[in-house]
Amino acid sequence: MFQSTAHFETEHGKRYATQLCRHFAHKIETEEMEEGGECRFSIGTARLRAAPDRLTIEASAPTAEELVELQSVVESHLLRFAFREGGGRLDWRRLDRVA
Repeated sequence: MFQSTAHFETEHGKRYATQLCRHFAHKIETEEMEEGGECRFSIGTARLRAAPDRLTIEASAPTAEELVELQSVVESHLLRFAFREGGGRLDWRRLDRVA
């Protein structure tokens, strides 16, 4: 399993986590939680954790290629929803491969 994490600096992390979960819910399984949510794609899972000053996204996928695709899907939707914040690309930090 391949994993990565990214942080999006914002005061609206919970709102974006909710928006992402609800947006993806008509196509994939999602779960909204108090601290954020989880989106389960066929290529991997994105866990969203909101804090007062950021939204943290933890992505995991079976292959490196699927991880890159998952990052791209989640990032493009987040940046579209958060266009008023003027955020650029997310800085994804790759974690060691997990067995």
